[in-house]
Amino acid sequence: MTYQEKKSITALISTVLIFAAYCLYMYTQYPEEGLGLEEGFRYWGSFVLILMVVSIVAHIVISIIFNIIFRMTTGEKEPAFADELDKLIELKAHRNSFFLFILGFLLAMGSLVTDQPLTVMFVILIASGFLSDVTGSITKLYHYRRGV
Repeated sequence: MTYQEKKSITALISTVLIFAAYCLYMYTQYPEEGLGLEEGFRYWGSFVLILMVVSIVAHIVISIIFNIIFRMTTGEKEPAFADELDKLIELKAHRNSFFLFILGFLLAMGSLVTDQPLTVMFVILIASGFLSDVTGSITKLYHYRRGV
């Protein structure tokens, strides 16, 4: 298995674990009684902002740990350059990821048009962000395994 495949698998697993752990944590923080408009915005705003910060920091830490373990086990360094194949795969992964997020964004805005509660909009946005991240990792793994 190549470095890029291992890195994609690590990114995929870490994304799922970070998101699941954070959602379980925030589920316990959800207010028991019905949320007012202001409390709802505060809860979902903090949910999204903290998720972004936690996710970024965790991915950086996991990437550093991955590179240390990879170097210790294989004796190889991280590739210092990306060739045309790597760039093409990265572009395809970004395209698929962005497409899925934009689709989720449009669905979230559509939920507002159809008079759904704000919770539905935020859940759709958060889910589409998660799914777009997973899709990007799966796309990279697929193209590194099967080719472009």
